[in-house]
Amino acid sequence: MTLPEIHADLQRRLEAKYSAREVGLANGRQAIRRCANAIRATHRGQLAAADELLDEARGLLDVAEAALAAHPDIYYAGFLQDGQKEYAEARATRALIAGEPLPGPGDLGVGDVPYLNGLAEAVGELRRHLLDELRRGDSARAAAAFAAMDEIYGLLVQIDYPDAMTAGLRRSTDVARSILERTRGDLTLTLVQHELASALRLGPAAGSIPAAPAPHREPPGEGPDPDPAGG
Repeated sequence: MTLPEIHADLQRRLEAKYSAREVGLANGRQAIRRCANAIRATHRGQLAAADELLDEARGLLDVAEAALAAHPDIYYAGFLQDGQKEYAEARATRALIAGEPLPGPGDLGVGDVPYLNGLAEAVGELRRHLLDELRRGDSARAAAAFAAMDEIYGLLVQIDYPDAMTAGLRRSTDVARSILERTRGDLTLTLVQHELASALRLGPAAGSIPAAPAPHREPPGEGPDPDPAGG
C-alpha cells in the first residue's frame, strides 16, 4: 500500500471509532439522567413514571452498546459501565421499594461488575426510603427496607476480588456498611421511642409492681389521747 492509502485506511477506521465513541458517550449520559429521574420518581411513589424512564434508559444503553460493539477498547473504557451501573441501581431501587423480587444482571442486560456496584449504591437509596417510612410512621416497611439493605451487604461482602476486576467494589462495600450501621442506629432509636410513647399512652402495664401506699396521717386535732386514764 502507498502511504496515502495507509493514511486513508487509518483515517477511516479512526473516524468510525470516534463516531462510535461519541454515540456511546451521549447515550450513556442521557441514560444516567433517566435513571436519576427514575429513582426520584420511585421515591415519590410514581412507579409508572419510573418505569417509563427506565425503559428509555435501557433503549439508550442498547444504542450505545451496539455502536461500541466493534470497538472493545472504547466499550470497556468505563463510561458505558457507568451507565449500566446507574441502570442497575435504579432498577434495584424500584424493585425493592415496590416489594418486588430483585432482578439479576442477566435480567437487566448489564455486566456483573456494574451490577454489583449498582447494588452497593442502591443501599443509600434504600436508607432514604427507610427514613421516609419512619417519618410516615410505617415501621414495618422501614424494617423491610433495612432487611433488604442487610441482604445486599451480605452479598457484597462475599465478593472478594482485586479492585482491578471489580472497579472499586471494595470501597463501595465499605460505604454500604457505613450506611447500614448508621441506619441500624436510626431504626433502633426510632422503634424504641415509639415503644416508649406507646407505653406512656397506655399507662402502667398489667402485672407491674403497684405503687407504695401513701403514709397514714391523722387529721389535725384528732390525734390519740396521750393519757387514757385521764390522769
